[in-house]
Amino acid sequence: MKLSVPKETKFKENRVSLTPDVVKDLVKKGFEVIVESGAGLKSFFSDEAYNAAGAQIISDQSKIYSEADVVMKINAPSTEEISKMKKDGILISFMWAATNPDLVDACEKSGISAFSMDAVPRISRAQKMDALSSQANLAGYKAVIMAADTIGKIFPMMTTAAGTIRPTKVVIFGAGVAGLQAIATAKRLGAVVEVSDIRPETKEQVESLGGKFIVVKGDASVKMEGGYVKGVSDEFLKLQQELVAKHVKEADIVITTALIPGKKAPLLVTEEMVKSMRFGSVIVDMAVEQGGNVVGSELNQNVQKHGVTIIGEGNIPSLLPMNASDLYAKNIQTLLLHLTDKGAFKWEMDEEITKGSLITHKGEAVHPSVKKTEKV
Repeated sequence: MKLSVPKETKFKENRVSLTPDVVKDLVKKGFEVIVESGAGLKSFFSDEAYNAAGAQIISDQSKIYSEADVVMKINAPSTEEISKMKKDGILISFMWAATNPDLVDACEKSGISAFSMDAVPRISRAQKMDALSSQANLAGYKAVIMAADTIGKIFPMMTTAAGTIRPTKVVIFGAGVAGLQAIATAKRLGAVVEVSDIRPETKEQVESLGGKFIVVKGDASVKMEGGYVKGVSDEFLKLQQELVAKHVKEADIVITTALIPGKKAPLLVTEEMVKSMRFGSVIVDMAVEQGGNVVGSELNQNVQKHGVTIIGEGNIPSLLPMNASDLYAKNIQTLLLHLTDKGAFKWEMDEEITKGSLITHKGEAVHPSVKKTEKV
């Protein structure tokens, strides 16, 4: 089976889908790997390293798609890239299929089977395949580092002959994977950390990391599925905003991490809340790529609003490409090995991981999120 690693083309993308160490392991297991020349350079992996690992380096991108049995990417390919794949070819990448109908249509027209890394079910035996968590973990860490680099003060309390410096106060919205890592990182740097999450069950995790949990009582409008928030009413969001407004006003740094799969990110920080913050404060909107949690945040821009710096970096894991690529490569390798046996795909259509992550199969949309309803 021939696997291919194209160079990522998304703006500001520095990651690569397979690292030389993972390529070496896959080659030992009998796979053939072709890598587009320069695919790993932004992650600090040279063509020579891939060659030494047993991969073939190819400069012609069209061959990367047309000659591969399985195309392995991080970001969803363009419809043009899909058209270059051979019929019955297989794609494994992030797809965000529910909000990317053109990509699904292209997969159908090209007759390919596509697995989406963001659709891997959140079950214990799929943890090693969970690319959403591996990348969010790094993003939570980096968000704190970016805020620390931007704010004009240190994080820890410091007593000096000239007086005592009060610790930085950090307020974090969301105690998912990214939020929990942000809490741990901010605490390690010496900050006082407060956390808001609509899921009361996260309180224990927040407190175990040294954060103070801001209690926001949930209601029937909060819908959960597979550990993710799937929906919440505007009325509940307004209540949450009112309850946390005082904490935001007193914060030096605010980090927002709230996402709802397949939907626009919920608005958590209003313009009034931004105005209330001290001059020189910093906000990191980690949901900016999906519409943003913060009024005034701009994708891939750092902007000043009412004396507050709002960081809108859209692809934070890409800022740590060595670690992010290494973790993603292990995630995608684990999924590939789960789906195959003796060099061929098993196509166990009722198996939970296959069923959860397979978006199209041989040109037919099969995932519930993209299945076309039959006309009466």
